[in-house]
Amino acid sequence: MDKNKIKNPLPDNNKAAQLTEEEQKELLAKYDPDARTRQYKGIMNWVVFIGLVAFSVFQIYAAITQSIPRQTLLSIHLGFALTLVFLLFPARKKSMRKQTLPWYDGILALVSIWVGSYYPLNEERIVNTIGSITPMDFWTGLIAILLVLEATRRAVGLPITVIASLFLAYAYFGPQMPGFLRHRGLNLESLVNTMFISSEGIFGTPLYVSATFIFLFLLFGAFLVKTGIGQYFNDLAVAFAGKRVGGPAKVAIFSSAMQGTISGSSVANVVTSGSFTIPMMKRLGYRKEFAGGVEAAASTGGQLMPPIMGAAAFLMVEFIGGVTYWEIAKAATIPAILYFAGIWIITHFEAKRIGLTGLPDKDIPKKSVVLKKIYLLTPIFAVIFLLLDGNSIIRAALYSIVVTILVSMIRKDTRINLRKFIDGLADGARTALSVAVATACAGLIVGVVTRTGLGLKLANGLVDLSGGILLLTLFFTMIAAIILGMGSPTTANYVITATIAAPALILLDVPPLAAHLFVFYFGIVADITPPVALAAFAASGVSGGEPIRTGVNAAKLAIGAFIIPYMFVLSPQLLLIDTNAFEISLAVVTALAGMTAIGAGVIGYWYRTVHPIERILAGAAGLMLVYPEGLTDIFGAVIFVALLVLQFVWKRKDKEIQPVQV
Repeated sequence: MDKNKIKNPLPDNNKAAQLTEEEQKELLAKYDPDARTRQYKGIMNWVVFIGLVAFSVFQIYAAITQSIPRQTLLSIHLGFALTLVFLLFPARKKSMRKQTLPWYDGILALVSIWVGSYYPLNEERIVNTIGSITPMDFWTGLIAILLVLEATRRAVGLPITVIASLFLAYAYFGPQMPGFLRHRGLNLESLVNTMFISSEGIFGTPLYVSATFIFLFLLFGAFLVKTGIGQYFNDLAVAFAGKRVGGPAKVAIFSSAMQGTISGSSVANVVTSGSFTIPMMKRLGYRKEFAGGVEAAASTGGQLMPPIMGAAAFLMVEFIGGVTYWEIAKAATIPAILYFAGIWIITHFEAKRIGLTGLPDKDIPKKSVVLKKIYLLTPIFAVIFLLLDGNSIIRAALYSIVVTILVSMIRKDTRINLRKFIDGLADGARTALSVAVATACAGLIVGVVTRTGLGLKLANGLVDLSGGILLLTLFFTMIAAIILGMGSPTTANYVITATIAAPALILLDVPPLAAHLFVFYFGIVADITPPVALAAFAASGVSGGEPIRTGVNAAKLAIGAFIIPYMFVLSPQLLLIDTNAFEISLAVVTALAGMTAIGAGVIGYWYRTVHPIERILAGAAGLMLVYPEGLTDIFGAVIFVALLVLQFVWKRKDKEIQPVQV
């Protein structure tokens, strides 16, 4: 009998109950800067609420009419975001519980209104005198830069703020830089002109994407939440995955993959769905760290799952150029399936190793009852249809919001009344604040890279460092993306790596879509990569496990995310680039077989315990199968089949020598 089997795992009752709404808020505030807001009462609560609703109303009006000039739209968008950030986000984390507005934040909010309205009020003069700035332009621009940095520090975190500040310092001290980094330098006037007046800095591509695509889809997600679709994802997952081996872990994978497309935040996804799935996993017998790792890995992958991926996917449309969002979503489909298949396989082997079964019947809702609410998925299918039909991203988002409201009217318990509608407007705007200031801050970085030529210099430097060897360049790019992503939002991380690292891959003839998806993947994986793994740390807060061990488990479960990007760069067929049905099928089948072998090697169990030498062979076979090359596939398949046969033979022998129970 397998020594690792546990016939009757004892439930771990420590923190077994679901988190209350208040506990969820506290956990979010601990690990997600976006949730560290003041909780006002009385008049200030209404001021902020009206401001949030007005923000959403303005964005909807701008999307419907599309008549507001770009720079004016971005200026007002930034003005709303900065003002609300200074009203909501305290300067220090300790001040979060205070319900009063400090005088200095009141002044910063008023100055933000001035900054946001400056361009619309002076648009004609600025356009007519492009290239030169007045003293008022200079001081307003300088204040705007400082406000963006401070707002980003409060709403997003310190890492991206420090990075942006270093880039600004690089632009100013160009002549003092060593070696190939040296450039002519920008004086303060030129720097402010670039960052505030031109469309290369704060009002560049990142903020434009925030003010158009991202805001509307965040609003769409807010209305989906109002319909109760998040809870429906959980019910659907339990109904169809709960009875399987290690049921709760597979429920977490299923529900988190779907919920992640709505929230777009790894940490928020962990806390909301994890408060439901992690206690279930612990009760069944999973270790705390493993349960937290499953939820963290699955929640992080939600941003990789089409049709509504993370906010950075919308930025990709603009950065690559010449591709539609649907093409990006379509290309990301197979890698996303492989990612979640990898987590599913590893959790399955872990459940088999420790002898876990599925959930009891009493904890599983009837499929017939759950399927009666299948109409709640209509908005998701509407997005797919609208994008596939050739509609613009803006139109697809607007129509999908309308579809969500109409669908909610079918049943009383999902109906969006006037109160819920207004709350949805406020919630959508609230979630957009951190994205808006993060993209504005990322615009500072892009502006520096554009004006100084730093992007091409670093790309060439990266290629030189790797000696022009693609695998080494990919490795260095991966490390850079993970380091930059530690504690930074995916949007900002993607902007930096897309500006600096992706061009290095493109220089080595990697297709642009594959290069950008490569840095996109590793920017997201940073959320579960120790030592700074925010999604894993949030999961440990729910599970009661040790944070670093939870992060290690999450990284182990998401091992596919460290392999799949290499696969689709070396074999663009996985992204449906210049391929046919046979090549796609062969690549997917070998990749899934490879992920199975790697999963067995990682966990040490397949159909029975996998011994150390077998684990090494399984890992090697898996890597050969996922590497897109004919000869390696053949060798990998031979080892895979040999190990599989040995597993069956030795499992049968184990049964024959098992003592008879008297």
